[in-house]
Amino acid sequence: MTFNPYLTFDGQCAEALTFYAELFGADDLTLMPYHEAPPEEGMPATDRIMYGHIMVGGAALMASDSAPGSSTKPQESVSVNHAVPDIEAGQRIFDALAKGGEVTMPYGPVFFSKTFGMLRDRFGTNWMIGVAPEEQL
Repeated sequence: MTFNPYLTFDGQCAEALTFYAELFGADDLTLMPYHEAPPEEGMPATDRIMYGHIMVGGAALMASDSAPGSSTKPQESVSVNHAVPDIEAGQRIFDALAKGGEVTMPYGPVFFSKTFGMLRDRFGTNWMIGVAPEEQL
């Protein structure tokens, strides 16, 4: 059993998941807009994403846009933690996510990891990027 983060966006889901898929080297990117639902479901005729995911190895990061007419504050109090194999990989990912976002803790050495940092990306997703302990690799 595992936990899979499910992110909610306000119209930026397709852009965010496409960016994350490229950044993390996803095996699969799925984007299902509301307008592709069967007509009998009565879903709005919009390009907003009803369901999406990326797969990286066996891990899924799932997401959708909020329904039209509802408001959401993307990932306001949740962070996605991503363990990286080495300092350089972490720095590359951290820098890419930070572009257009806000760094809340610079990427650097900490007592519990070779490097760790936190940020909120331009899509509103909070990230924690750090080198995994040796026994977790």
